[in-house]
Amino acid sequence: MGHAVTYPARDADVFLPSVSPGSGRGRRIAYLGPRGTFSEEALLAAADLADGDLVPLATIEEAVDAAEQRLVDAAFLPIENSIEGSVNASLDRLIFDADLLIQREVVLDVHLDLLAPAGTSLAAVRTVLSFPVATAQCRRFLATHLPSASVVPAGSTADAARLVAERGEPDLAAVAPGINAELYGLEALARAIEDHGGNQTRFVLAAPEEVPPPTGHDKTSIVCFQHADRPGSLHQILGQFAARNLNLTRIESRPTKRALGDYCFVIDVEGHVADRLLADCLEELHVDLEAVKFLGSYPAVGAGSAAIRAEIAARRLEAKAWLDGFRRRAGSGQP
Repeated sequence: MGHAVTYPARDADVFLPSVSPGSGRGRRIAYLGPRGTFSEEALLAAADLADGDLVPLATIEEAVDAAEQRLVDAAFLPIENSIEGSVNASLDRLIFDADLLIQREVVLDVHLDLLAPAGTSLAAVRTVLSFPVATAQCRRFLATHLPSASVVPAGSTADAARLVAERGEPDLAAVAPGINAELYGLEALARAIEDHGGNQTRFVLAAPEEVPPPTGHDKTSIVCFQHADRPGSLHQILGQFAARNLNLTRIESRPTKRALGDYCFVIDVEGHVADRLLADCLEELHVDLEAVKFLGSYPAVGAGSAAIRAEIAARRLEAKAWLDGFRRRAGSGQP
């Protein structure tokens, strides 16, 4: 896998009814459990998040609810996969139900294995359990090697592995991260069965907090709701960004759940709400549209993101020194 995972000593899984605020052992972060999910792997790959009090919950909805009710400090949610696109359970809760702001993002390289009880053969598998987004990433493998097998949804990839281990049935397998073989005493019938290389999942940390300060290399997420489905409405939205030369990194339509054909647009744009141009754009959109929901401004990740931030910081220092030189000359009366 993309990151080696070491599991620290931790309390048993805590589910929503028994979560209580403020354990005093650091920031409490709810995530999709049980242990062994990609959500946990991504958390443990981020050193500052791994030091928190990690709370595995049964569903994405429960993780969001725990953050909304202030039972935890934040929810860590899978939001987008490079093969399957958005994780709608997370995205829709942030759009329609939650009043949380994205604080940061984490991108994880992911690989999926086919796991089964010891002694199981690939030919014997009749049922495959997993999180629907995960099995969708393995369509080609499943169609080629297990064309007659039933694919059954589970609450998470790790929960699928746990169920397979508990049942111990010789015709049952799970699509899950390889670490679950060790956790649940299973064997890998096939490794890295995802259909495409470069499989990555983006996670976001969402919390009822203030907006993180700008870093110089940031991303802002918003949701645009139209007054009506009318010709040119999307062009009107996109035109506000184009007129200011603001770069969109993602745009997606989601049904508003109010009526058939009624859609809102989820947009990620480079920049921070503290930036003058982006703030002006958001203000105009708020005037023109039925509603704009602000999902957060936060540090962007990606290839070279740390270097980009360092370069911007150095350029700002250079620009300040350049300007200060002219100001000193003006103060001294030099021509």
